[in-house]
Amino acid sequence: MRRRLLVQVLAVAALPLFVAPAFAAGEGGGGGSGGGTTQCKKGEVWDKKKNKCVKPQYGMLDDDSIYEAGHDLAMAGRYDEAISVLTLAANKQDPRILNYLGYSHRHSGRITVGLGYYEEALRINPDYTLVREYLGEAHLQIGDLAGAQEQLKEIEKRTGKGSREYGMLSEQIDHFLRS
Repeated sequence: MRRRLLVQVLAVAALPLFVAPAFAAGEGGGGGSGGGTTQCKKGEVWDKKKNKCVKPQYGMLDDDSIYEAGHDLAMAGRYDEAISVLTLAANKQDPRILNYLGYSHRHSGRITVGLGYYEEALRINPDYTLVREYLGEAHLQIGDLAGAQEQLKEIEKRTGKGSREYGMLSEQIDHFLRS
């Protein structure tokens, strides 16, 4: 319990250290299907209106487009580019944006920073089960089985055992226990 609280406090305290540099960088990169961001070269995102890859700038893309580009980059394993794009969002409290900032930081090895983003997303929307799945995976990465199991119970409470998020986290916990 004390360890989890310490991790959460450190995660929240470290947030500004990573948000500001990524936000200032203003670079994106690409991820998506059918001419989407993953087809763009490093430092560019897909602009639906112009129907081409462009360098991202503040205000040029709506938050939904920023989310899509950041999501696509994160899923393509281009985590630092995803962070740069996601930090361009006007709504810094969008749980979707916070979730993929957490995901990208976590997969870049900055697990504590990722935890902070996940916690913030859940503070805004406690029913966002995809965040809970990723948060559970992050807890497993730091060896916190109880934290992962807590997130699994929260997912079950909200969606039951048949949801994709429940199945994915349950599988990760089983793998953790077998290791």
